[in-house]
Amino acid sequence: MREERSLYMQRETITFPNLQARNLERRNFNLPQDFEGERNIVLMAFQRWHQSLVDSWIPPLKALQERQPELYIYELPILSSIYVLGRSFIDGGMAFAIPDKRVRETTLTVYTDVKQVLRALQIPNTETINIFLVDRAGQIFWRGEGGHDPERMADLERVVDA
Repeated sequence: MREERSLYMQRETITFPNLQARNLERRNFNLPQDFEGERNIVLMAFQRWHQSLVDSWIPPLKALQERQPELYIYELPILSSIYVLGRSFIDGGMAFAIPDKRVRETTLTVYTDVKQVLRALQIPNTETINIFLVDRAGQIFWRGEGGHDPERMADLERVVDA
């Protein structure tokens, strides 16, 4: 297992925080309880350039989802609550750039206190994406960070397939 924060078993229990989100089709979510899957992969991005890191995970995650159809994949752009007044413009721009309705339905924007999310999930900074395997109760079964890496993917698959 890699040291890069890919954690199969966590030393202390961290739960996914309660977050208000809206997908790019304008449906509201109360997370984690409104995640659709029993288990959900959450790709959490903090900066615009993180999209390429998120995109690096999508093909292998889709392949995993084909084997495990109860698994759902979500992209969560996390933005500071100071941008909430521009939400229609920001979310509209994202939606316009995504032609696939299913991707728009599973892209959930969160306008919140970013530092509070970082603290709750013990994320040191917003320099890279964070990936979580989480259930609707907020239990985190696996976490990782950064762009796709075959070793991290194999680690995630072991947890999902267990």
